[in-house]
Amino acid sequence: MPQESSHRVVHRVVVVVDENSNPFELGCASEVFGLRRPELGRDLYDFRLCSPAPRTPMRDGFFTLTGVAGLEAADTADTLIVPNRPDADVPRRPAVLDAIRRAHARGARLVGFCSGAFTLAEAGVLDGRRATAHWQWADAFRARFPAVRLEENVLFVDDGDILTAAGSAAALDLGLHIVRRDHGADVANSVSRRLVFAAHRDGGQRQFVERPVPTAPDESLAPVTAWAQERLDAPLTVADLAARAAVSPATLHRRFRAQLGTTPLAWLTRERLALACRMIERGESRFDLVARRSGLGTAANLRALMRRETGLTPSAYRGRFGPGAAARP
Repeated sequence: MPQESSHRVVHRVVVVVDENSNPFELGCASEVFGLRRPELGRDLYDFRLCSPAPRTPMRDGFFTLTGVAGLEAADTADTLIVPNRPDADVPRRPAVLDAIRRAHARGARLVGFCSGAFTLAEAGVLDGRRATAHWQWADAFRARFPAVRLEENVLFVDDGDILTAAGSAAALDLGLHIVRRDHGADVANSVSRRLVFAAHRDGGQRQFVERPVPTAPDESLAPVTAWAQERLDAPLTVADLAARAAVSPATLHRRFRAQLGTTPLAWLTRERLALACRMIERGESRFDLVARRSGLGTAANLRALMRRETGLTPSAYRGRFGPGAAARP
């Protein structure tokens, strides 16, 4: 297995590809976890594909995948990404389900993109757990797997060692979330820049917004968000953002919901927390200063938000992602 240094073994991500798998989600996994990152000076993951058959026809016969590892590679995964495919009602191969159960039993992280939630549920590892799936299949999923706590109106669900994403593009959101969880905000931002993709869309954001296509597009939020990002340490309010955008707070709220799928206050808090994380990753250990310069106010508020959003205290976050963390096991 390749190593980043003599002290650290690279986390292995294995994607299981099965008959009729979706090429898009496979591409998302390859882009996020499989590409080398020379700009970072280290490899983030050891990535490989595996399949239960020597030849695997992809969705609708677009192409046939050959030359990948056998299913036994799943037994070496630290993170196992399970097959997703459009025929969600067709049972998965018993060998694939067994591989998922073995991975779960030994503590590997499991990831399902789109209809991959069906695969995880069929393996029995989602009973009593939170998960999401594409809104189009929500009723069918709930009928087949009533023991799973389905959250149908979110982009992705992080339930600790099992993570699921909704529609196709949400696979990128979840992939970047995993990179952020593993390597910190700065590394996730670098990967997102390579992808030319939004650095962070909150998992609780709605999958879609049902509204008619306007005859003329709404004004972009980019100017007001860029203005706010330069002033996160200031006591900004939603009223301040609305005044900058020259609209009422109610109109601003509607635009944020329509364009970003969140509220102005939630967006502002998330941006401030992202700035705080970047400061800690770059070595700042004075958490009262981090809280003040990121606009979060107090170290107690910083601690509460970081625990809620990352599961780590500021001190634990610095130990995991701060200077020198890459050299530690």
